[in-house]
Amino acid sequence: MHPAASVIIFNTFSGLGFGLLFWLGMGVLVPTGWDAFIWFAIAYLFAVGGLIASTFHLGHPERAIKAFSQWKTSWLSREGVCAVFALIVMAIYGAGLIFAGTRLGLVGIIGGLASLGVVFTTSMIYAQMKTVPRWRHWTTPAMYLLLSLGGGALLAGQVRIAAVLLIIGGILQMFAWGMGDRRFAEAGTTMATSTGLGHIGKVRAFEPPHTGTNYLMREFIHVVGRKHADQLRIITIGLAFVLPVVLLLLPFPHVFAALAVLAHIAGVLTLRWLFFAQAEHVVGLYYGKR
Repeated sequence: MHPAASVIIFNTFSGLGFGLLFWLGMGVLVPTGWDAFIWFAIAYLFAVGGLIASTFHLGHPERAIKAFSQWKTSWLSREGVCAVFALIVMAIYGAGLIFAGTRLGLVGIIGGLASLGVVFTTSMIYAQMKTVPRWRHWTTPAMYLLLSLGGGALLAGQVRIAAVLLIIGGILQMFAWGMGDRRFAEAGTTMATSTGLGHIGKVRAFEPPHTGTNYLMREFIHVVGRKHADQLRIITIGLAFVLPVVLLLLPFPHVFAALAVLAHIAGVLTLRWLFFAQAEHVVGLYYGKR
């Protein structure tokens, strides 16, 4: 069983797109005319493309508009509101650069921060889930922000910024994995605590609750062998962090910069797959999978 590809694509590409919009908004890169059009087209292609991909994961995509109404309590709703606001503000900022060759500094800063806000609200959808101890940790939003900022800087051609952020991101990701591997056990949730029958004796499932798979098992129960997980983690660190930094430090930056971006995207896609595949949702206890 594998996590939905649409969610993996969304988390990967929208993060890169909004990361690039952040650096554009902050004025680290100030293109004008057709150059600005190309930069903003790339950013919007990643950001909007990722958002569109996420709708395919919905049971009823036509009802997606209703998600905006719950912004007071739902991080998913806040993500949607923040995304629309960021895209509109950055469109105004981009129009000034494209058509007038003018940088609207305050508009760019507001749009850039809002773009980063989209990434943060996305991360909090997962970080606030008590049912997934591995995600409920400060490293979840920290990694989302670092990947967005580092990937965005990589797309923007900001070699030094990208290299520093990717190095920090690689170190933090290894720390997050180390912490995450212990969090389910540390949470103390077992079949005995879930059923409240632990005082009687050892609790075990008499028989499987279902004869076949269902939505919960497809979405929340993914079992990855330790050996395969370790191999995928090595691949992730190599592609998402190490290889891009090495390529950025080599001569002929235009050639290797493109390879660095491709390697980073491949690595982040693998990282996101692991993020969902190793979620260890407590519902697995009900099905005897934990």
